[in-house]
Amino acid sequence: MQSYIFLDLDDTLFQTLRKCVPGVNDHNLEVRAYLPDGTANSFATHKQQWLWHWLAKGFKIVPVTARDVHAFERVNLPFQEEVVLNHGAVILDKQRVVDKVWMEQIMQELPIYHDKLLELWAEVELYAKRNSGFKPRLVNDFDITWYGVIKHSDGTEAVLKTLMDEVIIEHPHIIDGSLYWHLNGNNLALLPKIINKESAVSYLLDGYKQHSEVLTFGAGDSKTDAPFMALCDYALIPKNTQLYQTLAMAEIS
Repeated sequence: MQSYIFLDLDDTLFQTLRKCVPGVNDHNLEVRAYLPDGTANSFATHKQQWLWHWLAKGFKIVPVTARDVHAFERVNLPFQEEVVLNHGAVILDKQRVVDKVWMEQIMQELPIYHDKLLELWAEVELYAKRNSGFKPRLVNDFDITWYGVIKHSDGTEAVLKTLMDEVIIEHPHIIDGSLYWHLNGNNLALLPKIINKESAVSYLLDGYKQHSEVLTFGAGDSKTDAPFMALCDYALIPKNTQLYQTLAMAEIS
């Protein structure tokens, strides 16, 4: 039986120094990812390092990440299986070549959603011009615009919620389900509904199951990870993350 783990990266396997547990010994941290200029910006704690070594011994590890191909290439880990990028928009095979079948499926449906994304994005950019600190950016990878992401110089989720409440939540393309949003920390993403981690993982699982019986784990920190994790036999959730806190609150209520 083959064992697979579909593994979110940021805030699951490593995080920025600011997000590391207070009081952690910097000497125990290992650099896991870099900025484009070569500066180290993501680190693994001792427990996260142990987790990686444990997984690498018994699992085929499939990264499932919002990172684009360039950001993924700056991750300092030896992945050998397929890779899911851009929230599920792109899949790379083991040779790091784009999965053409998956890409064709996405591209058949993307144009209508792309127009709707740009329509909402124009309103986001107008809001950002009128209110300081917002940093909207369309994510373009493999010469295709996939989704948009907004950060704020304050680094807080609360400020992004004002934009969300005033511009995004009641927008017709959000209401009709063509687009969806995801907020986690200082990161607000707007995505076409066809771009999601769950669909990409389901596609890979279908292929794996054709060749052998598989045991699957899913690991992630955010609400958008939950659907792909639900496809797996078991789930791993880092403590004190968005998904962990959501489940804890559900238990209390």
